[in-house]
Amino acid sequence: MPHQALQEIVCCLGQPVAGNPTQYMMEKAFVAAGLDWRYLTLEVPADKLTDAVRGLRAMGFRGANFTIPHKVAVIPLLDSLSPAAELMGAVNCVKRDGAKLLGENTDGKGFVQSLRSLLDPSGKRIAILGSGGAARAIAVELGLSGAAEIVIVNRTVGRGQDLVSLLNDKVKVNSRLVHWKGDFEVPAEIDVLINATSIGLGDAQAQVPVDVATLRNELVVADVIFNPPRTKLIRDAEGRGCRTLDGLGMLVNQAVIGFKIWTGVDPDPEVMRDALEEFLNI
Repeated sequence: MPHQALQEIVCCLGQPVAGNPTQYMMEKAFVAAGLDWRYLTLEVPADKLTDAVRGLRAMGFRGANFTIPHKVAVIPLLDSLSPAAELMGAVNCVKRDGAKLLGENTDGKGFVQSLRSLLDPSGKRIAILGSGGAARAIAVELGLSGAAEIVIVNRTVGRGQDLVSLLNDKVKVNSRLVHWKGDFEVPAEIDVLINATSIGLGDAQAQVPVDVATLRNELVVADVIFNPPRTKLIRDAEGRGCRTLDGLGMLVNQAVIGFKIWTGVDPDPEVMRDALEEFLNI
C-alpha cells in the first residue's frame, strides 16, 4: 500500500462512542483497498458540536459519521442535505466536497441493501415495529424503493402517527398506524416484519412482543439489533421457518455505502463483515 506524507482522515463524532465497531471495519477495509486513509472515533459532547464541525472544515477531513446525540443537531451546520436525509430530518454521514459539507443518511440505505439479498422491497407490504430514528430511516428508504404499504406498529400513537403522516404526505407511500398493545399479531398480507426498536440490544433473551404463532414461513423477519446478532426474535422466526436478516448486515452495508461516498471506491463487504464479527468476538 503506498504511503503518503499526509493521510486522508474521516471520523465518527458522538457521545458515547466507546465500543463503536465502525473504526475497526473501516481501517480493515482501507488496508484491503490499498488506501492510506485513517478513521478516528472521537467523543464530542453536544455543546462542542459546532466547534467540532469547524475543526473538520479547518483540518480538511474528507468526511464523518455522526451518531447519538448529533444526528439532528448537525444539520444546520452543513451546507446541503440529500433528499433522503432531508425527509428523515437526520444525518449520519457527511462528505466534504471542496469547501462544502454534504449530509446523507445511510441508515435506511444499509437496511434496504441488506434486505435485497433476500427480496426486492418493491411492491411488498412491510410492518415496522417502532417509530424512532432507525424506523424512520428504514421506512423512508423502503418507501423510496417502491414498497406497496408500510405499517407502523408503535406504542405511542402520536409519535407513530407523525411517521405515518411523513410517509403518506412526503414519501408518497401508503402507510397506516397500528397501536401496539400486547403481542403484535402479524397480518397474513405482510411480506416483511422489521424490529426497529432497541428491544434485544445486549440481551439475547429479550422478547419483542410479537405473536410467534403469526410468523408464517413465507415471511422475512429482520432485526436491526447487531449485538447479539441472533436475537430472540430472529431465533423464534427461524424456528417458524422464516427467512431472517440480523443487524450485522445493515451495519456492514451502512459502512460500505459510507466508504464509497467518501473514497469513490467500492470496498469488499466480506472484509468489513469479517472485521465486525472479529470486533464483536462472534
